[in-house]
Amino acid sequence: MPDNKKFIENLSGTGKCIGVLTSGGDAQGMNAAVRAVVRMGIYVGAKVYFIHEGYQGMVDGGDNIKEASWESVSSMLQVGGTVIGSARCKDFRTHEGRLRAALNLVQRGITNLCVIGGDGSLTGANLFREEWSGLLDELVQSGEISEEASQIHSALHIVGMVGSIDNDFCGTDMTIGTDSALHRIIEVVDAIMTTAQSHQRTFVLEVMGRHCGYLALVSALACGADWVLIPEMPPKDGWEEQMCNKLSENRADKKRLNIIIVAEGAIDQNNKPITTELIKDLVVRCLGFDTRVTILGHVQRGGTPSAFDRILASRMGVEAVLALLEASPGTPACVVSLCGNQAVRLPLMECVQMTQEVQKAMDEKRFEDAVRLRGRSFENNLNTYKLLSHRKIDSELPHSSFNVAVLNVGAPAAGMNAAVRSAVRVGITEGHTMFAVSDGFEGFCKGQIKEIKWGDVGGWTGQGGSLLGTKRTLPAKHIDKIAEQMRIHNINALLVIGGFEAYLGLMELQAARSKHAEFCVPMVMVPATVSNNIPGSDLSIGADTALNAITDTCDRIKQSASGTKRRVFIIETMGGYCGYLATVGALAAGADAAYIYEEPFDIRDLQSNVEHLTEKMKTSIQRGLVLRNENCSVNYTTDFIYQLYSEEGKGVFDCRKNVLGHMQQGGSPSPFDRNFGTKISAKAMQWISKKLKECYREGHVFANTEDSACLLGMRRRALVFQPVIQLKDETDFVHRIPKEQWWLRLRPLMKILAKYKTSYDVSDSGQLEHIIRLRTKDISAI
Repeated sequence: MPDNKKFIENLSGTGKCIGVLTSGGDAQGMNAAVRAVVRMGIYVGAKVYFIHEGYQGMVDGGDNIKEASWESVSSMLQVGGTVIGSARCKDFRTHEGRLRAALNLVQRGITNLCVIGGDGSLTGANLFREEWSGLLDELVQSGEISEEASQIHSALHIVGMVGSIDNDFCGTDMTIGTDSALHRIIEVVDAIMTTAQSHQRTFVLEVMGRHCGYLALVSALACGADWVLIPEMPPKDGWEEQMCNKLSENRADKKRLNIIIVAEGAIDQNNKPITTELIKDLVVRCLGFDTRVTILGHVQRGGTPSAFDRILASRMGVEAVLALLEASPGTPACVVSLCGNQAVRLPLMECVQMTQEVQKAMDEKRFEDAVRLRGRSFENNLNTYKLLSHRKIDSELPHSSFNVAVLNVGAPAAGMNAAVRSAVRVGITEGHTMFAVSDGFEGFCKGQIKEIKWGDVGGWTGQGGSLLGTKRTLPAKHIDKIAEQMRIHNINALLVIGGFEAYLGLMELQAARSKHAEFCVPMVMVPATVSNNIPGSDLSIGADTALNAITDTCDRIKQSASGTKRRVFIIETMGGYCGYLATVGALAAGADAAYIYEEPFDIRDLQSNVEHLTEKMKTSIQRGLVLRNENCSVNYTTDFIYQLYSEEGKGVFDCRKNVLGHMQQGGSPSPFDRNFGTKISAKAMQWISKKLKECYREGHVFANTEDSACLLGMRRRALVFQPVIQLKDETDFVHRIPKEQWWLRLRPLMKILAKYKTSYDVSDSGQLEHIIRLRTKDISAI
């Protein structure tokens, strides 16, 4: 074992007691975080206690603080809200209340707290930690605890996880609950759009966010809203007229509906509230449009957590336990969070101070500072929204005289249309003439190429599949005809949105440059496939929607067995040879095992899985879930595994099997895929503009370097352009997967949460970073 590696086996929680509580407003995914803390805590040998009803339960003690068992968190992964209860607690704000809370913790030996809540809850936890030794001294003096107990429990360690649907905490890209709240909003917006379309109506929607406009901004980006109002960036004076002009322009463009999204804390430049009623009256008075108001309210907090929130909360819960095990008396209270795709630990008070700075900047009308302080993700969302929603008049546009073609290649993936819309609009804003190619490379060689305008892509973000049409055909056998079409239409750059075929296709086009000068133009690929099997990118457009389809179906399948005898479900997922959907789906659905090609298994592994499930079923656990990737093994088929489990489980459980099939590819794109597709495609288009300027000489474009044919992928924390030729060595072309895949590191986590003993490399787990340094380092990220 190399010295620089750090394994979970070397971290012991024996003798430690961890208390877990949820506090403040509830958020979907809190239960997944509680479950992960409990199971990881028990796994490392610690005792874990539920503290019911947040800080109120800590102050009141008694039955509110109960030891948790493995089974006590079973079946809570898919439940919204928080099953251990949350309350806003006045008592904890008093010194007397915190003294009682300290006594209740010391009596049970709890000196490690995992707090899941917003900035108020986490600030309270930090104050408690700072006062801890003084509180113990008081308890010793009053004779309520012994001097010895005070010595043993002298340090209180605190790790926070941010549970807040508003995503209003600085330092974290996404807080637990935000993605699920976006799901609720987008479900409502999609439903409203169909009725608004019928009657040519204008809808004004109010979403949550008293001090933070994240939900309003991202939902506006995800549904292509006409106007958005957020507290961080109040509209400039005279906005009323501007907004009405925009709405009437859209109607003149034959758009039958208008959507205006308002954060509940929206204000104008003078810090006066902008309400939904005010906007409705304005639209009716100035334009006479039939206008309705919908206030979403607590719908946004409710419902089952999305796949993203379950995975985020599970990863953070495990990370929180690791942070507590590694804490020493001098370690500051920290929050665990996700930055891009990387787990990080940040000093709690630095994050809280930065969050308070945002409010201060807004109060002082320093709105640009407020946006910057919110962080790179927020700023990027705002810039992308501005770029895509406000069409410039022709005289304002730079005229580039470049022609850029966009095409979809491979199987359809939800979010492709959002990516195309974004590319078309950014391209037009940059002054290019945009062309859409139908049916991938097959359509390209037949000349199915036509100019596509700003209005042609209106309403595309929420549509599943591929509206341009997509085929798996590779370009090599049609290369001469494609070159001819490039020449006929004078195409100066290519944006390819698709899966593994798009990646292979781009390589083939680059290889053809020596024979055909037409391909000596900037070319970029944006990964879009449910399988998430593209080298050079941690994530691809469409994978999140597919994961949600798998998770929803697994929830339903598990529910179908409630009230019956013990049952195990064998579920087959898509993905080709890539086990991403099976593994991450298993983590999100709380599965017991996931069979994949990347981790070879034999009959002994199958046998031990069956025995493990049999033991589990002898407890109070009623249902088991086993996921199998479609190509994980030639011989251990879904039928074989189903028959094996049926035979071996006789008398303990019965079995059912389910092949999910193409439902994983269909459906309306998730908010994440809409947003990811929109932002990554906008960035790709800006790269094309830059390359076109660099490669334009003597009246024509000529690009023949390696870095003029790139794949734009998400790598850990940032979006990176990588020459496709350099990705060759990272690719297993036979099985169409990358040689190294980040999500394989999540497999031990899935096994630990399913009660398997396993080796888990934690050397990659977050080191304590400082929030200011984080800001400068990640400027190029999403």
